[in-house]
Amino acid sequence: MNTSCLPEDAGRFWEERYRSSAQVWSGRVNARLAEVAAELPAGRALDLGCGEGADALWLAERGWRVTAVDVSATALHRAKDAASRRNLLDRIDFERHDLNETFPQGPFDLVSAQYLHSPARLEREGVLRRAADQVSPGGVLLIVDHGEAPPWAERHDHSFPSVEDVLAGLRLEPAGWTTVRAERAARDAIGPGGEAGVLLDNVLVVRRNG
Repeated sequence: MNTSCLPEDAGRFWEERYRSSAQVWSGRVNARLAEVAAELPAGRALDLGCGEGADALWLAERGWRVTAVDVSATALHRAKDAASRRNLLDRIDFERHDLNETFPQGPFDLVSAQYLHSPARLEREGVLRRAADQVSPGGVLLIVDHGEAPPWAERHDHSFPSVEDVLAGLRLEPAGWTTVRAERAARDAIGPGGEAGVLLDNVLVVRRNG
């Protein structure tokens, strides 16, 4: 991707994005997170790019202590309101970070990066390496990316990183990590207009040995 034309100020970009709509996301937990986390004992979780909070709420309701991070104050406000309505404020810490500049402190038993793509400038490889640094011994890093654009997308010319590219970019010490899952996986989904389609996800799950 040519990053020279991307907006520099991620905070401003995402704040305008959230303010432009009363609700940006569906409010449902991301399917791959639910798949993976359902098999794990509850502990401390980090939700990177939490948006309006659906994943953080889902985790908290299942016993996790969650740190939910986003660059947009409006997104965090909506997520916090949702947590309040569901009596989950005591289980979720909301933190505002531009991940290019600052990062939450772990360690965490689960670090989740769901579709951490951004039209604003994001030093993604560096962010994901810092995410790996915050995983506790025995803990899991889950990275889910789009495998390709959804069938209902207006554009289909964007290239997404492969699982192999993401794993290589993490620069993990082989003796220190176990790759649990690294694959392209299909799932059924419903588009914003109610249309049915098949989505492809690139799913990477790595566990820190310990």
